[in-house]
Amino acid sequence: MTKVIGLTGGIGSGKTIVCNVFKHLGIPIYDADIESKKLVNSSMEIRKKLISLYGNFIYLNNRKINSKKLSKIIFNNKVDLEKVNKIIHPVVLNDFREWLVKHGKSKYVILEAAILFESGAFKITDVTTLIYSPENLRISRVVERDNVSEKDVFLRIKNQISDDEKKKLVDYIIINDDKEFILPQILKLHKVFNK
Repeated sequence: MTKVIGLTGGIGSGKTIVCNVFKHLGIPIYDADIESKKLVNSSMEIRKKLISLYGNFIYLNNRKINSKKLSKIIFNNKVDLEKVNKIIHPVVLNDFREWLVKHGKSKYVILEAAILFESGAFKITDVTTLIYSPENLRISRVVERDNVSEKDVFLRIKNQISDDEKKKLVDYIIINDDKEFILPQILKLHKVFNK
């Protein structure tokens, strides 16, 4: 039976780096954030529901989501964020289940999701892991990476469960604070997950 490892961490925590190491170790990874962005454009179910909520303008003429408009709506209003999440998350979870069938021969797979707990995706995992980075470090990484303001990053962080809360919910923690080496931490977990 393939184990499902839920991997989470706030924006700028280093999920991409950690996932790249696991990929190098041959572990299949389902990136819920990337897949949800694809599904927002390809799923007719999501499209119909978003249009009925916000009108046709929520999609551009090329039939792609108007991500600037959608971001403006959901990052400024918790009620709208919840409505959009209730439309997208069930479709993403179904997509993950189909993906999991294709990777059923693996000892374990990783479900990577920034909002693992907020979306309810943790319910289909066997084990959960948090990549922890101090908030000030996460903000400076994202400001540099995405060329956005600190205020924009802080707004996104505010819409997620705090790391202190997540620490209480997860089974394992990878510390990515630019002091601790992350590779030994990942290799240690790889041994644990492979049992």
